[in-house]
Amino acid sequence: MTAVQREPIPSDVDVLSLRRGGPTVQRIMLGTRLRRLRESLGISRDTAASAIRASDAKLCRMELGRVGFKQRDIADLLTLYGVRDPAVRQEFLDSVRRANEPGWWRAYGDAFPGWFEQHLGLEEAASLIRTYEVQFVPGLLQTPAYAEAVIRLGHPITSPDAIARRVELRMTRQELLSRPDAPKLWVVVDEAALRRPLGGAAVMRAQLQHLIAAAAWPNVTLQVLPFHVGGHAAAGGPITVLRFPVPDLPDVVYLEQLSSALYLDKPEEVDHYLAVMDRLSLVASPPVDSVPFLEQVLKEI
Repeated sequence: MTAVQREPIPSDVDVLSLRRGGPTVQRIMLGTRLRRLRESLGISRDTAASAIRASDAKLCRMELGRVGFKQRDIADLLTLYGVRDPAVRQEFLDSVRRANEPGWWRAYGDAFPGWFEQHLGLEEAASLIRTYEVQFVPGLLQTPAYAEAVIRLGHPITSPDAIARRVELRMTRQELLSRPDAPKLWVVVDEAALRRPLGGAAVMRAQLQHLIAAAAWPNVTLQVLPFHVGGHAAAGGPITVLRFPVPDLPDVVYLEQLSSALYLDKPEEVDHYLAVMDRLSLVASPPVDSVPFLEQVLKEI
């Protein structure tokens, strides 16, 4: 193969800064680096796939970070891409090891569906989480009793032990909001979620009190979308947009459905949902009015 001018290989510092995201983010970052290397050399995806005895579709999933990596495959790709420096090759192989390590949530593997694992890793690594909820209080701000009521609603025949495991997972997720490098959480919650009684009056009162307390946290912005606004841009359902502290990791839109989820990261798709979130934030009550609104709803229970 003739010599080709190569781009500098991206520093692994960004990858190291996102270790808390576990294997999900490590896979995405490593896949991104491999794709950028391949494209800088003008090597087709089909050629690269053949070098590791894989299909074009598998290589595409690798570059998107949606599958695990084998060290042999990465070593072969690095050879194809002309990466011969032992230190650089080792850096990539170390990234493979990190990408294959289990995240903390693996201990709760019995408590969530496979399609939710990617969200757990992205949520763990995010620097900003923007979310709109129409039916429930967002999971990161739920009390244990409210979470149990929500989970029971969606899993009416699940055993008490399984329900308890799901609640424990949700509470463990919330710990990211209190760590030193906590992400910013920007929530727009529909008035319907605040008035829909789940778990009984006592549970709802405690949940509203928790939201009032959370509204004072420095990393939480809470807005209420009142009924009087009428129709709005996100009429289709809940939306979560996750942003990360490094430029190589694009924003991701998470759309949860009854038995699956969509993860969108194409710029045009993300821009559309960001515009929707911006419009929601503009028509929702400003954050300074959220606590008085919650206090009024609390009085009416």
